[in-house]
Amino acid sequence: MEIALTPSVQHTQETYYGRRQQVESGPDSDALGENEQSFIAGRNSFYMASVNEDGWPYIQHRGGPEGFLKVISPSQIAFADYKGNRQLISAGNLSLHSRVSLFLMDYPSRTRLKILGTAQVQKISEAPQEILNKIGNTSLGRTERVFVIDIVSYDWNCPQYITPRYSQEEMSPIIEGLKQRIHELENV
Repeated sequence: MEIALTPSVQHTQETYYGRRQQVESGPDSDALGENEQSFIAGRNSFYMASVNEDGWPYIQHRGGPEGFLKVISPSQIAFADYKGNRQLISAGNLSLHSRVSLFLMDYPSRTRLKILGTAQVQKISEAPQEILNKIGNTSLGRTERVFVIDIVSYDWNCPQYITPRYSQEEMSPIIEGLKQRIHELENV
């Protein structure tokens, strides 16, 4: 919150609520704990915001198999960037402004983790072997780049307005159970 509660944000809080939130000075960066690392390992998607040279924010959805966003260390995460639509908007934005914001969602449990950090984009041929080893199989020919994010801060956010959503994989056992029950009832 030390990063997010800028003077203009605090002024706006005071204008609307008559007071502002105070934040104590914290460390230069927050290290991920076990809960954060486990949460990250369980995600199959996240949203990443970057900013272009004109100051416009850009938000991109990133998806892959569960755990594709890898914890390299308590202060660093990374993911392989696969061949796609070849727009390279996030990569281009990060070539000038390294700051990113990530939203990691768990819709069924109504949980989200926000991460602020600085990112660098590395060609697969130039990425350190240690990072490539932790990311996993990058030799399939689909991986073109690696995004490496140094974590500055993170925050768990209130679940109040998160609408639960479920994937087909999460719903399949429930649907199969209902189909079985319908079958039993029809054959009585």
